[in-house]
Amino acid sequence: METKELTEKIGGVTLHYKWYPEEDLYSDGDVEDELLSIARNHTEEEYNQVIAQKKSWPVLYHFSEIRQNIVSWLPITKEHAVLEIGSGCGAITGSLARMAGSVTCVELSKKRSQINAYRNQKRDNVEIQVGNYQDIENELEEFDYITLIGVFEYAKGYIGGDDPYVEMLRQAASHLKPGGQIVIAIENRIGLKYWSGFTEDHVGEYFEGLEGYPNTEHVRTFSRPGLCEIIRRAGDFRTEFYYPFPDYKLPMVIYSDAYLPKPGEIGENFPNYDRERMLAFSEGRTLDTLIQDGLLPQFANSFLVLLEKEEQS
Repeated sequence: METKELTEKIGGVTLHYKWYPEEDLYSDGDVEDELLSIARNHTEEEYNQVIAQKKSWPVLYHFSEIRQNIVSWLPITKEHAVLEIGSGCGAITGSLARMAGSVTCVELSKKRSQINAYRNQKRDNVEIQVGNYQDIENELEEFDYITLIGVFEYAKGYIGGDDPYVEMLRQAASHLKPGGQIVIAIENRIGLKYWSGFTEDHVGEYFEGLEGYPNTEHVRTFSRPGLCEIIRRAGDFRTEFYYPFPDYKLPMVIYSDAYLPKPGEIGENFPNYDRERMLAFSEGRTLDTLIQDGLLPQFANSFLVLLEKEEQS
C-alpha cells in the first residue's frame, strides 16, 4: 500500500497535501498544463513577452503583472503574516510575498498550487495548503491580512450551509490578529459593464447577475447594499470600500470614497478579453453621469473591500 506524501518542495515553497482529496475538483482543463509549462520554464521577467506571444486570455489573466495592483498598495510589511484563501495559480501571491513576512496559501487544486509554487520558487516565505478551505480552516493560526480575491463569490462551494457568505466572513474574522484586515475583491452584481453589454463574468450569460442568477447555483456576486448586509450580519466590522477600474482583475486605477474620479477621468468602452461583448451605449458618458450624480459607488464594475473587526468594549 502506497503511503501518501504529505509535503512537496518546489524551490523554497512547501506544499502540504494532508487535506488534498487526491483529485482536482476544480480545473480549467488543458490550459492549466500550458500555464504549468510557462511557470516552470520562464522567469517572472519573461511573462510579458510570453503574454504577447500567446495572445491568450488565460495566459494574460494568470500572468499579467497588472493583477498585482489590487494588493500592491496595501501597507503590508515584513512584520505581517498573510493568509491568501483561494490562491489559484499565484497571480498575486508573489506580490504579497514581496511585502509580507510570510504568506500561507489555501487552494483546492494541486495543479494550480504547483503553478503557484514554480512561479514563486525563489521565495522562502510561501507555503501552500492544498485542499478545501473548510477542511483546513481549523488548523489555521492568526494573520494580519486575509485575502479573498475572486473567491468570496464561491463561498457556497467552500462553506456550504444556509448562509455560507456570512459564515465565511465569520470564519475568516476568527483568524484575524487584533487590528488585522480581511481583503475582499469581487465583481459588482449591478456593475455598469453588465448593463452596457458584458456577459456575467462567471457564467458568460448576458444579464444573469442583473436578473438575480435565475439559471445559476454555484456562484453569487453582490451589489454594494447586498454586500454591506452580508457584512453586517457577519459581525461588527469597520468597512472601507474601494473601486478598481476597469475591474479588480486587471486594475489600472483604484478609487476610494475619499477620492472618486472626476468626469472624463476613467475612459471609454472597456474591452472584454475573454468573450465577445455588445456595446449598448457609451460607457464613458454614462460614467460621467454617474460621477456627477454621486452614483459611481453603486455602479462600479468591482469592489475592493477592507474589513477590520471593531474592538469590543
